[in-house]
Amino acid sequence: MRNIHYISYIFCSLLILSCAGRVGSSAQKTEQHNFPRVQVPTMISEQQEAIEYTVEHFFDNFTDVHKIFTTDSLLLNGVRKEEVEQTFANYCALLDMVSQDKARSSLARLFDRLAAVEAQDSSSFFFEEMVAIVDKYLYDPNSPLRNEDYYQGFVQRKAQYPGYDRLMLNLYAQQAQICARNRVGTPAQDFVFCDKNGRRHRLYDIRADYTLLFFSNPGCHTCLDIIEQLRNSPIIEAKIAYGELAVVNVYIDEDLGEWYNYMSIYPETWYNGYDPDYVIREKDLYSVRAIPSLYLLDAQKKVLMKDAVQEKLLNYILNEI
Repeated sequence: MRNIHYISYIFCSLLILSCAGRVGSSAQKTEQHNFPRVQVPTMISEQQEAIEYTVEHFFDNFTDVHKIFTTDSLLLNGVRKEEVEQTFANYCALLDMVSQDKARSSLARLFDRLAAVEAQDSSSFFFEEMVAIVDKYLYDPNSPLRNEDYYQGFVQRKAQYPGYDRLMLNLYAQQAQICARNRVGTPAQDFVFCDKNGRRHRLYDIRADYTLLFFSNPGCHTCLDIIEQLRNSPIIEAKIAYGELAVVNVYIDEDLGEWYNYMSIYPETWYNGYDPDYVIREKDLYSVRAIPSLYLLDAQKKVLMKDAVQEKLLNYILNEI
């Protein structure tokens, strides 16, 4: 369950601060100012409606084509880069408080506004810098805020942007397709894997209230840390024993010799296997852009968490199921 105090803090920090740093006319291009905050109309009194309005209009003042300021090594449209990045992290937290459709729509709107600023003033690197920030926070596989479901709204616009060449448009179109797979709330892609004895298993044949899908590699230190946390938790062991949780630990690369060498490390109560035909990787059934990659599925194999952050997923398993 989300920490309501943390949510309230983020929400209030974004809304209580008025537009003290509101930008002026385009003639004031060298002015440094604070990130312009969203002002929620007074007619909106419900908190959820206010959050949704804030998410939709979060970047409107910052990307106003009539208020273009300095972008250099320290500033983005007149705002310190550190402040822009921190504010974007706060925005990512707000995305978790609205529907996925609204989150994707907000990011599509952000790209459209960035493109409009680029069309108005292509001499600065504001467009490129902001696109890089979105990519860094929502798509980089090492970002703790990564979320392909949200990022899909942004990358779909990238795939249609006339400012990119054909090669980049094709790349972004492919990324958008991959992001659309295994979205939260949709059925996970089924696949076959082999255990150490060569017996074949199908993901959808595994019966449990929840399935933790764990893409791992031998020698991956983070993978070993996850294995230790799961193996040493009496709560998780009990959930596995009572059929509440199944752990499917799958290796998707070629070095089966190394994988067999690690067999003693993998708990016998798990489903430990490898992809015999490399379909997971070669057909991009799952977006495994970095190892480890963790998914949580319900009893019907619908995705509850996609490429989840380790701490967030383990906390959910321990406290919510």
